[in-house]
Amino acid sequence: MEIEFNYICIPNIRMSRIPFLILIFAVLPEFGFAQLVNIESKRMQTDSVKFALNADFSFDYTNNDGTQVNEIDAAFTTQIKSKDLRKSYLLLGNYQLIDTDGKSLQKSWFLHGRFTYKFSKLLRLESFLQGQYNQLLVVKQRNLVGLGLRVQWMDRKYFNGYAGNSYMYEMEHSDRTENTEYNHRNSTYISLSYYSKSQRFSIANTFYYQPLYKNFEDYRLLEQFRLDIPLSKWLKVFALYNYYFDSKTPLNTVEYTSNLNIGVGISL
Repeated sequence: MEIEFNYICIPNIRMSRIPFLILIFAVLPEFGFAQLVNIESKRMQTDSVKFALNADFSFDYTNNDGTQVNEIDAAFTTQIKSKDLRKSYLLLGNYQLIDTDGKSLQKSWFLHGRFTYKFSKLLRLESFLQGQYNQLLVVKQRNLVGLGLRVQWMDRKYFNGYAGNSYMYEMEHSDRTENTEYNHRNSTYISLSYYSKSQRFSIANTFYYQPLYKNFEDYRLLEQFRLDIPLSKWLKVFALYNYYFDSKTPLNTVEYTSNLNIGVGISL
């Protein structure tokens, strides 16, 4: 369970034009805000554990002077490995619904499935499927399928580094333009994690770059930095910063967001 305090900056939108409730509920967790999701941060980096599962569900009801607001959040991550630990299956999902007086303010869902085959300690083959919907975004729905390679480029006592490159075929639908696009896109990422010798903190940084093959000026970026400070075996504080950039939306505009989460995490 994690308790998060969020700060978000959206420089290209006039804040005065956003209804107050939508502005509050647009401050979403890591899954729901941008259409590029950091799958690397969701992996369970366990070499010997064959099954792992994390799941969260929450319901919130608020009545503010007669205005009723309901919020449902559900998320899960599960990973299964074969007996020889060469094959692994990762499945993760998220669902969020916020409504007030029977009117939906925000509805979003995300589902990702990934298969990884380990050729050696350094090289892996990956294939994945993904579906994503967000009521508030320019790209309301995105579905994709991909295949690529993953390399562990650093394996030290206190450092771990991974890099990957994949081909993706994606479908994007925007209700604002009533247009559906089918694109061939490249996805490249690199990540580096550091675990301090004293075990007093750990840091991880991941960078994604996703251009279109036919037009490299049409690309998406995601930069994520995370700091974890354990206070005990089951309690930690953390800081998470995300920066997302889309050079060309279906409205032919530039979209960029930055998000800072500071919170407390509990592992049981």
